[in-house]
Amino acid sequence: MSKNGVNIRIQDLKTDGAHLRDLNITIGSVLRDTWEEKQGPTPFPSLTTLRSWDKRLLNRYKPFYMPFCDLCCLCTYGKCDLTGKKRGACGISMPAQQSRTVLISACIGAATHTSHSRELLTYLTEKFGRDHPINFGDVGIEVEAPITRLVCGIKPTNLGDLESVLDYCESQITQLLAVTHTGQEGNNLDFESKIFHAGMIDHVGMEVADIAQISSLNFPRADPEAALVDLGLGTVDLEKPVILVIGHNVPPAASIIDYLRDNGLVSAIEVTGICCTAIDMTRYSSKAKIIGPISWQLRYIRSGVPDVIVIDEQCVRTDTLEEAALIHTPLIATSEKNCLGLVDRTEDSVEDIVEGFVSGTVTGALILDPEKVGAVAVRTAQALSPKRKKKGTIPSKEQLVEFAKKCTQCMLCRRACPNDLPLPQAIKAAAGGNLSGLDEIYDDCLGCGRCEPACAQKIPVHSLIVSAADKKTREDTYCLRTGRGPIRDVEIRKVGGPIVLGEIPGVVAFVGCANYPKGSREVAEMCMEFAKRRYIVCTSGCSAMSAGMFRNEEGKTAYEQYSGAFEAGGIVNVGSCVANSHIAGAAIKIASVFAKRPLRGNYEEIADYVYNRVGAVGVAWGAMSQKAVAIAAGFWRLGIPVVVGPHGTKYRRMLLGRADREEDWYVHDARTGDKVYVGPVPEHLFFAAETKEEAMVMIAKLTMRPNDTSKGRANKLAHYIDLHKRLVGGIPADVSLFVRTRADIPLTMKDEIERHLAGQNWTERPIPDPTLLPRMIHKRV
Repeated sequence: MSKNGVNIRIQDLKTDGAHLRDLNITIGSVLRDTWEEKQGPTPFPSLTTLRSWDKRLLNRYKPFYMPFCDLCCLCTYGKCDLTGKKRGACGISMPAQQSRTVLISACIGAATHTSHSRELLTYLTEKFGRDHPINFGDVGIEVEAPITRLVCGIKPTNLGDLESVLDYCESQITQLLAVTHTGQEGNNLDFESKIFHAGMIDHVGMEVADIAQISSLNFPRADPEAALVDLGLGTVDLEKPVILVIGHNVPPAASIIDYLRDNGLVSAIEVTGICCTAIDMTRYSSKAKIIGPISWQLRYIRSGVPDVIVIDEQCVRTDTLEEAALIHTPLIATSEKNCLGLVDRTEDSVEDIVEGFVSGTVTGALILDPEKVGAVAVRTAQALSPKRKKKGTIPSKEQLVEFAKKCTQCMLCRRACPNDLPLPQAIKAAAGGNLSGLDEIYDDCLGCGRCEPACAQKIPVHSLIVSAADKKTREDTYCLRTGRGPIRDVEIRKVGGPIVLGEIPGVVAFVGCANYPKGSREVAEMCMEFAKRRYIVCTSGCSAMSAGMFRNEEGKTAYEQYSGAFEAGGIVNVGSCVANSHIAGAAIKIASVFAKRPLRGNYEEIADYVYNRVGAVGVAWGAMSQKAVAIAAGFWRLGIPVVVGPHGTKYRRMLLGRADREEDWYVHDARTGDKVYVGPVPEHLFFAAETKEEAMVMIAKLTMRPNDTSKGRANKLAHYIDLHKRLVGGIPADVSLFVRTRADIPLTMKDEIERHLAGQNWTERPIPDPTLLPRMIHKRV
């Protein structure tokens, strides 16, 4: 069989199913690759290339606006009141203004990831050369950059090939930002289309970053057995010097690890991390330790454990320098995007910088050379650790009680708390020596610290919470499977059919920040619940950490209980924030690797396939940042729904379907050309749930797709109904909308569901070969 797909010769053909299946895969791959090779250069999509596809989705999922502010304050005509049907001085309406605000957030998120990607690619290119190959090792990955191929029509082979991809991303972000200027776009749905475009660009930028660092820094290459690494403050050896890294750009952390390796100090110094740099440095060395997600920054710094703090970019508390000074810990800033007003010491000698830190004459420095950061951080930690003795700012139990006695019960701390935690009541109890209330709040606390500036008595409320839970904090020892990177083609081939047909009930991706309504435990519980039900569960970033910060009755974390493979019942940590691209990439590869759909520059067809056939749902339970908006928007354009927690309503709008509008839920049957009603599947594209229970029921519902076979739909319905009964109560009122034929009814619920259907005037309806694109109809005329 030749690669060009012309001279195909088959000898000794076996008739068993496995050989025929392998033959089908080989022929399909050859035909797909041949089609793509003959296409020639593919024009990069502009702001309006996919506008018609976006409009199809937006006509079905009309934006539901929840203004966080009734005013527009973006220009000097304002402030303009946009309540009711009022328009601003430039003519903009409330819906358009809300969509414009979301677009600005999505642009910020996309710019952040793309800028990170550019900085990382520039560093790696300088270090390894433009010809350094994109290499995932011998793990059977032929489609190594599915999003880049899909959007840009480029098959990158080395680091240099990625530069033009980022050129495109940067040009599109500039165009999108221009759209938000006063007197530009005025239609809310066109704003929404451009939000989708920003999300797509964001996913390209993320993919470039992760495939570049995987190829260059020897991260796990699509490894389902990636190492289990330490997680939690309790894993840190307090007798050793401790370095803390915070952020998302791994080169400075990698240089610290390199310096330790080169000087035989790996076992002598603890390298710990918070946020995505933490995950990426454990991909570089399993000896590194993760403290926790973004919400752990204040509590870990105030503990006094870190002897040196190194920050790079993204999700770093902007008061880190001040907090570090309070515990007499020097801080090293390493990114042009986060200088903190520090003096640039990049050209100074390592000896001079270390001497200033150790003597205490210098509290912080900006060092833009990652290799120099490694030497300075390690040598400073070695010299300073014996002098500091891990002195923090967390009050003792006695001091806690004295602080608590100052509380006047003014309730200002509770009003400032994003989760409305009962802080005054807990502090009042603490004044009498009962610390149990503060101890309970610890698990739900976001670590934002908003309670402290709100306090009229200047009580360090967050520190009181951490002090009350000191034993719990010190004993926090968990683990997670470090980021494995992309999904292997062979894994996609194994699960593609069961996912498309509905036999594997769905793929659930837990992504996003740590802005949880009731603590990280809920993420772990949801992950394990869906893994137990044999969904494929994916995690990334802060959510990946949260999924590992809970032990069951047997003392095992989610990653110790479940496989790291992309299979039914697996919990797959793809890596840091930029590794989110591999989750979207897996959905794309189902269409490409399993279904043999042409990939190169073929976005609309692939998105149509994913939307109608791949039961994937994203869950950003703690969504907080602008990056989370951009990540979600990239999933939306692919037709993948996203569920957020209650704080997600602050993004100002949802994308909700109207289940009762039958006319919204028709697709084309690609076999006949008929328009067929398929029910509200998936019902929403962007939905905010108030509770974990509501979220779990909605996730199960949103995995349903028009293409489900009867066996697959019965499987999905069984999970949806069971979760609804257990967590809400009773059979869902909308079951009749999802039962197409009697074969869709789960056998164990047959009598109950048939009684329900009898009262709903239900009738059977056909199961189509679904598409939203008229050109995909392949009936013979």
